[in-house]
Amino acid sequence: MPTEPAKTPEDARRAPFDAALRALGISVSEADAAESFRIATWMDDGIAGLNETLPGDAVDPTAVDDAAADLTILEAGRRLRDGSLTAFALVETHLRRVDERDPTYLAFYHVLADWAREAARRADSELARGIDRGPLHGIPVGIKDLIDIAGLPTTAGSRLRQNHVAERNAAAVDRLIEGGAIILGKLATYEFATVGPAFDTLHPPARNPWSLDHITGGSSSGCAAAVAGGMLRTTIGSDTGGSVRGPASYCGVVGLKPTVGLVETAGSVELSPSLHHLGPMSATTADAALTLDVLSGRTGDDRAAARLGQPVAGMRIAYGRDWFASDAQPEVIAAMDAAISKLSELGAIVERVDLPDYPAIEVAAAAIIQREALDLHAADLAAHPEAYGRQTFKNLVSGALLTNAQVAEAHRAGASFRQRLEDEIFAEFDALITVCALTTALPVKLFENGAVWTPMRTIGFNVSGHPVLALPIGFANGLPMGMQIVGRHHGEAVICQLGDAFEHATDHALQRPPALDPVK
Repeated sequence: MPTEPAKTPEDARRAPFDAALRALGISVSEADAAESFRIATWMDDGIAGLNETLPGDAVDPTAVDDAAADLTILEAGRRLRDGSLTAFALVETHLRRVDERDPTYLAFYHVLADWAREAARRADSELARGIDRGPLHGIPVGIKDLIDIAGLPTTAGSRLRQNHVAERNAAAVDRLIEGGAIILGKLATYEFATVGPAFDTLHPPARNPWSLDHITGGSSSGCAAAVAGGMLRTTIGSDTGGSVRGPASYCGVVGLKPTVGLVETAGSVELSPSLHHLGPMSATTADAALTLDVLSGRTGDDRAAARLGQPVAGMRIAYGRDWFASDAQPEVIAAMDAAISKLSELGAIVERVDLPDYPAIEVAAAAIIQREALDLHAADLAAHPEAYGRQTFKNLVSGALLTNAQVAEAHRAGASFRQRLEDEIFAEFDALITVCALTTALPVKLFENGAVWTPMRTIGFNVSGHPVLALPIGFANGLPMGMQIVGRHHGEAVICQLGDAFEHATDHALQRPPALDPVK
């Protein structure tokens, strides 16, 4: 019986090459294979010696660099396109932070690690081939769990919907995916975007990275915690009465409520359809503006990012100080006045104005919300009362006494408020500035026995439909404070121009919670 020839070292090297060709389904003659193998071994040997012949500090773009998670969207985008960073490495960095930090902050309901990695590989491949889908291409994003992602539960933070699996993406999620964004996970919310924090709903409440003993605000609580906690640069929340802007103020991040109707809301759970908005919560004004432009699909001079970096000298600003000067926390008043002074130093022309009575528009907006919310939930409240948290249940049934005539009067008052802003403010001024919340974040312990009123100045602009940018203006006792910059309908570019200029003239947007400085 003939013996098989002994295998040489050359045969051992050749075997993987032949196996690779077979796996690819490629058939070649022995002569061609031998010639190709010589080239393959030349490259193999040469690459193995590169570190000795060409030593240096070259960065592996696939290596996980923790600092990459703190890059702005613009900075990350530049690095993704010049090859010094990969989307895969960026995703891995964010996933590692989520693993390390979210057990404390409780921002995420679902982490889509495998899906995000696959999307990152796809983004890297596309960018390498010159396919550029826009500013969010390769950028991780989080989605509030009121917004559908196909194949995942959209729970709205409620036991009632814990098995409600979305059949298709929300329109906003489709926009993000088409723009190359990488969905990292679903984020916490107050139950059905109502009141909180609550401790008897489907998930425990998210926690404020600036102080675990203080609330995040709501209802976009997970978005605020994820951004403030350094786990994401940008997220998508919802805002019916201030649910993007309130948590932004309490957690020291940026919230951008767009003009009503600018971002399609199909596929999201609504509390009050007529006041419902979707918008970004992000680390900076520029991050929020770029995110909004992907959500809205706007291009050209109308896009939110169109005027970033432009000076604000000569812009006319109405200062709505009367909405808070008599009842806000003293540190909040001082911070608001300092912010206005800074914009004045930058050349903006500021004038105090008298705004319509806030309590009147607040009660009108509340009536609209509570009636529309009850209409949506009445059947489930009757059939499954035990599926709701107690504070949510009590909040939703509070609209039971409202008559059609009262709701009509509330809508009339809202229309009057909107028209007065148009006639008395935006006919003369480029923007209106007022406070976001009258205080810093309240202690969590106040909510252990039920809902507590959180004093905001946000809901009126849900009724009027104007775009609003909320951003940090400083700290009191270690807790963030925020202001609102309100613009004309479809004036997102102007309010983002002002917010961006303010951020560059101050250091508020650079601050990080003490536990993250230095980043751990």
